[in-house]
Amino acid sequence: MSNSYAFAESDRCRQRGISHHGSVLVLLLVALMFVVLQASLWGGEGSLPAAWRLERVIENQKQDNQRLADRNRALDAEVKNLKQGLDALEERARSELGMIAPHETFFQLVERPTGRP
Repeated sequence: MSNSYAFAESDRCRQRGISHHGSVLVLLLVALMFVVLQASLWGGEGSLPAAWRLERVIENQKQDNQRLADRNRALDAEVKNLKQGLDALEERARSELGMIAPHETFFQLVERPTGRP
């Protein structure tokens, strides 16, 4: 009976236009496609290891950017402090020492004594 079942199955495949060789060919084609897809997944430019390397590069760049942003904030604070310090120093030099900047013109107003016209 098992021979007759195999024979009957073979007849059905032939009636549908599918031969044993055609089935094997389709199976080999699917296996080949699977291998090609796996190769592209694990090797080459767009592979998973390449994506993981890029993620590490991005993380390192983010850390560098954060470090540089912190340094820039510190330098900005230092510049502001120096400007305020220089402004305060200039104000004191003007009021106490009579400092005049090179681009300024000095006018001195002298009051007349009240007893003489």
